[in-house]
Amino acid sequence: MKKLLADTDEWIRRRIRAVYRKHWKRVRTRYRMIEKFGIPKWSVHGMADCRKGIWRAAMMLNSVLTAKEIARPGYISMSDYYKKACEN
Repeated sequence: MKKLLADTDEWIRRRIRAVYRKHWKRVRTRYRMIEKFGIPKWSVHGMADCRKGIWRAAMMLNSVLTAKEIARPGYISMSDYYKKACEN
């Protein structure tokens, strides 16, 4: 069960990153939002102006939108919830 939840959690986080990427429609907006995380300018430009597609760009955003950043608005990791539930 742990492996299944970890894999599903990984996929969901990538999907969330893809939604963020899609939400930042213009390159200028992507550049500004990614720049806030303190990434070097050359790396920001590569991530903001990526033409590979949303799913590939979501993989690139892994270094910017980490699990902590995704958890900040309230996303609870399924594997963390499973660990809490199995302790009792």
